[in-house]
Amino acid sequence: MALPQRMADDRPVRWWHRAVGLAPWIAVLQATNLRVDVGGVTLIDGVSFTVRAGEKVGLVGRNGAGKTSMLKVIGGANEAAGGSVRFDGGLGYLPQDPRLDMVPDDVTALRHVLSGRGFDEALERIEKLQVAMEGDPNTRNIERYTRALERFRMDGGYSAESEVRRLAAGIGLADEKLDLPLGALSGGQRRRVEVVRILFAGSDVLLLDEPTNHLDADAKLWMLDFLAGYRGALIVISHDLDLLDEAITRVIHLDRGADTATGQMHEYKGTYTQYVNAREADEVRLAKEIAMQAKEIERLQNIVDRFGAKATKASMAHSLEKRIDRLKENAPQSVKARKVLKLRLPAPPHSAKTVLEANDLAVSYPGLDVFEDVTFDAGRGDRVLVMGLNGAGKTSLLRVLAGVTEPLFGTVKWGMGVSVGYYAQEHEGIRSGASLVEHMQEATGGMGDGEIRGLLGMFGLVGDKVWQDASTLSGGEKTKLALAQLVGGKHNVLLLDEPTNNLDPGSRTAVADSLSSWGGTLIVVSHDAEFVEALDPDRALLMPDGNVDHWHDDFLELVTLA
Repeated sequence: MALPQRMADDRPVRWWHRAVGLAPWIAVLQATNLRVDVGGVTLIDGVSFTVRAGEKVGLVGRNGAGKTSMLKVIGGANEAAGGSVRFDGGLGYLPQDPRLDMVPDDVTALRHVLSGRGFDEALERIEKLQVAMEGDPNTRNIERYTRALERFRMDGGYSAESEVRRLAAGIGLADEKLDLPLGALSGGQRRRVEVVRILFAGSDVLLLDEPTNHLDADAKLWMLDFLAGYRGALIVISHDLDLLDEAITRVIHLDRGADTATGQMHEYKGTYTQYVNAREADEVRLAKEIAMQAKEIERLQNIVDRFGAKATKASMAHSLEKRIDRLKENAPQSVKARKVLKLRLPAPPHSAKTVLEANDLAVSYPGLDVFEDVTFDAGRGDRVLVMGLNGAGKTSLLRVLAGVTEPLFGTVKWGMGVSVGYYAQEHEGIRSGASLVEHMQEATGGMGDGEIRGLLGMFGLVGDKVWQDASTLSGGEKTKLALAQLVGGKHNVLLLDEPTNNLDPGSRTAVADSLSSWGGTLIVVSHDAEFVEALDPDRALLMPDGNVDHWHDDFLELVTLA
């Protein structure tokens, strides 16, 4: 996109600052008695907290605790069921799944990023004024055009494009990708575009939900450095332990046990590791308090039992009973057991020895050739890891194999008896208005409700949640639903595109363990080195060239870079 010509005496204005100059004692975000409801269930109620300039808050808790739902309310994407949220200055919100649904695919990435400061509209207005001036160069049209240029200069418009490209380079988005339409970008690239747009807007408050998803190692390091130097207020949800240890100064933990329970909020100062240590110490202390309390109640009850029947001691016994009731009423609550997934994947149906033959595949979008001449095969029980930099065509290849999109050239031939299941990284198969049970019925071809609920329960999706609108699930819960659909589909080939994104550490381990012992064929895209190591692939398919190599441990060092 060409910017309007700068007037002769104009100087570029550096308007964007990665560190907003706010005094550290200023409260820029305040939640008061916040209540968040989803699907008729109250996730949190009466939650209040303040975030000051310079504070970096990590919002943590298990999948389904209400982290994403709370951030949606704070960010204005959803309405609060009660309470209020107040913030001063500009607010930037990165949702967990920024699909850019309201943005046309033909809008360029650069123009979308510029919209973060309203420069897209300013440029459109300048273009219209220029056309009007050239058509009729009267004094009024010239003055309107000149005033629009001056406003554009004062707002920093002339330096905006260079700032966007600098940010994009830092987060690993190639310069030429900014000039492409959004429809030509991969899911990971579109997410990076949205991250750049939010950072470009220069907000006083940042709300980031899993900001390092789809980022390679260099881009993640850049993000950590950016967040560490950011002087505004930050609330971030992440399962990236490096980010939580290096970029935050405070932890808000949402503790929610049963799926119908209302969660409680606990605050801790320091990094994530310091929080874990402090929470473990709190749990030890709480367990001791509960044991001492129970012992005291038992001692008092023994006295009541011994003397309660005696008329001379009745008054004392009654007084002790009241004391016991007060102790029970004010007793500390026991620590809720953490839910641990235990996944058991069914044995895959038998298939032909040669499962897949892909020949001379090519994918292209307007203005972009993604890959060409990709040829490979896969046998029964093979584990193929698809590797490559962001934009190399990993997701595009899986979409072709899954039959979601057609290749420009080439053929895909599946073997006899093959049943293919596809996990899309953007949860494309999960739609609004349908419950978890309805999604499972469609994926399993009529499996009974009891069997469906048992399968969902294996993934920690239980109780009334199974009737909830699936689009209202957290990112981690959507991942679990999508994986449950794959398991219920009784497939013998799974195409998995970043299957551990949004999962908490315990769930990631459970998924890795179950897939590593499964006997079917796996074709996987993943940046998660621990998951890949547990999976122990047979071969690596290197994109965009389509070279196939036997797996060796040296590839692990490339996984987070790819």
